Amino acid sequence: MSDKDPYAVPALVRGLTLLQAFTPQRPEQTMAQLAQTLGITRSAVFRTVHTLVQEGFLLPVGDGSHFRLGPAVLRVSYGYLASRELLEVAQKPLEAMRDALDWSGHLGVLDGRHILYLIRLPASDGLSSLVHVGSRLPATMTAMGRVLLTQKTEAQMRRLLEGQPKASIDRVLAAWAKDRTRASVIHNGSFETGLCSVAAPIFDMSGDIVAAISATKQTDAIPASVEREVLNTAYIISRAMGWDAR
Repeated sequence: MSDKDPYAVPALVRGLTLLQAFTPQRPEQTMAQLAQTLGITRSAVFRTVHTLVQEGFLLPVGDGSHFRLGPAVLRVSYGYLASRELLEVAQKPLEAMRDALDWSGHLGVLDGRHILYLIRLPASDGLSSLVHVGSRLPATMTAMGRVLLTQKTEAQMRRLLEGQPKASIDRVLAAWAKDRTRASVIHNGSFETGLCSVAAPIFDMSGDIVAAISATKQTDAIPASVEREVLNTAYIISRAMGWDAR
């Protein structure tokens, strides 16, 4: 951290630096060792250690004079690790789907009211997808977003749609109710006429929907083979994520 950075929070930086002091070579450390690593007094490091223990990021071990990383560290890192694993698992099946169909392939996750695109594999025509990795679009206006919204309750959906005209809410909820009964979602693009998408859910080992994939193309008709290929690809990725369909 630069001492001249007016936006940095010194206490937070100190806590993060302290957590990084724990390594496979030094999994347990004393207060004195941590103070030396951070270059601060033992009284100053005490407050940081106490806070991290209270929040579960550190655990006292032995007689309480040594500390090691706590379970909260794992909870924080899980989201990153799960996303990274998902991308690694999904890449090749999505490429195979794109090559088999010559439709653009995508993978996305729910980000509040939006769908966040994490993978984009363009078709050979280069015209079958307007989005890029990192794009965020309203979930209700995309096939993948609609798939991901199926895990929401009606109360959650109404909170998500709060502030919109009643007619819009009723239309979205009607589509949401139908989507929950289907294995996939077929969506005619809300952002460009003629752009069609077929999306299916990705499940993790707990059976939760953690992402969605889609195939997209400029077309007037969607062959049944496209839906089958998307569903099969979603199944392959879900199984690789530990999902048991039984």
